[in-house]
Amino acid sequence: MRRIFLGIAVCLIAGLTRLHAQQFYVSETLKRAIDAAITEDKGLANHDLEIQKLTLERKGVLNKYIPTVDATAMYGYFNNTLGIDLPTLNLPITGISLFDGQQNFKNRGNLFFGGLTAKSVLFSGGQIINGAKAIEAKKQGTEYLASPKKDSVIRDVIHSFDQIRLLAEAQKLVDESEIRLNKERERVEKAIANGLAIPYDRDKIKLAVLELASKKIELEGKRKVLYQKLKVLTHYNNAQIDSVVYQLEPIVLLEPLNTDNRAEIKALENFKTAYQYLLKKEKGSFLPVVGAFGSYSYASVFDAKTTFTGPVTNNNYALGLNSAKLSPNFIAGVALKWNIFSGFERKHKIDEAKINIQQIENKLADSREKVQLQLQNNNVQYETLLRQIDIAAQREKIAKNNLLIAQKQYNTGLINVTERLTVETDIYQTSLQKINSIVEQRRLALETISATGNLQNSLQVK
Repeated sequence: MRRIFLGIAVCLIAGLTRLHAQQFYVSETLKRAIDAAITEDKGLANHDLEIQKLTLERKGVLNKYIPTVDATAMYGYFNNTLGIDLPTLNLPITGISLFDGQQNFKNRGNLFFGGLTAKSVLFSGGQIINGAKAIEAKKQGTEYLASPKKDSVIRDVIHSFDQIRLLAEAQKLVDESEIRLNKERERVEKAIANGLAIPYDRDKIKLAVLELASKKIELEGKRKVLYQKLKVLTHYNNAQIDSVVYQLEPIVLLEPLNTDNRAEIKALENFKTAYQYLLKKEKGSFLPVVGAFGSYSYASVFDAKTTFTGPVTNNNYALGLNSAKLSPNFIAGVALKWNIFSGFERKHKIDEAKINIQQIENKLADSREKVQLQLQNNNVQYETLLRQIDIAAQREKIAKNNLLIAQKQYNTGLINVTERLTVETDIYQTSLQKINSIVEQRRLALETISATGNLQNSLQVK
């Protein structure tokens, strides 16, 4: 029973290890800065607007199934002459000719028409539904493309804050060197006063102090640039930037890496699906479109008059019409429209859709190879920098030990001032190199995680 319990415990621990191995922990203040940068990024905002436009476009296509209702009202005044020329008819007894020549009817009056008409598509050959599915697939692909943009913002924010910490460590190293050199300068000045040293030693130390002052100015300039960059990214002020605190530690990747979750691949797969639906839509244009319609209308002719000359008597007659109405007038039915031949336009569109699918398939194959190569390249660089951090730490340890030895040897006169300053330079360079290696390792680790498509899911608050 004990062995079974231990076995279950081991399995649970292993499962938790796999679950959390790839997580990358950040401080709460850094996470807030990342969220602020994502919120303020105008490129991401425009990307969201593009997704909203595609949503509206899809709704617009599906709305073609919704009946349309039109209202029409019209008033008109008419004034015309109607000419009628009938074959002449001779009466057999009297011999009178009827309809001899053209008869003219002069007409005038008023017209009014009003009505409602409703139309709806019943069958579109699949063009509407396939068009809507194509837009939905395009929308999903566009949503996936937001992920690499967010990854870029996350990496940029973290690396910028890492560089600020690098500058802070460099400033600390400069201050420590300055303190040590000032002590050495005081000691040398006393030795000069007692005739135990020469002004050359003092000037060499003074030159080294001036070089440190120059480095301070350079560090301050870089710091201002980074603060300005973070203000643009996050819209933070200086106090908010200073409030972001965390430990600058290497990021260790423990899980095997793959590109199965790359958003770019998923986006291309959705774009391929969209083109496949577009192909179905174009093929549907060979089928008829069936629709239903209905109308309710009112029509009226009123206050109308007509004058004409009567046959035989040649008298002028004037007739009047108070009103003539057609109401209610209700019509309902089904209509079919079949575009049997429209040149080769539809064939060309189908061929174009097939070419688009082939292009996407080529892009997919090419992208799968490139993202795999990118992951391998990032992983190799990441592992290289991880080993370099260990080497840099050993070099720093040796440089610190050399500094202690050099201070003692210089105080006892075993080495000259040039050798003492060389050791001071070594401690600054090796310590700074170790911090810089950590910053670069973190940058490459983030790029490696991003190359798997899991950066946002891996980001956890510590």
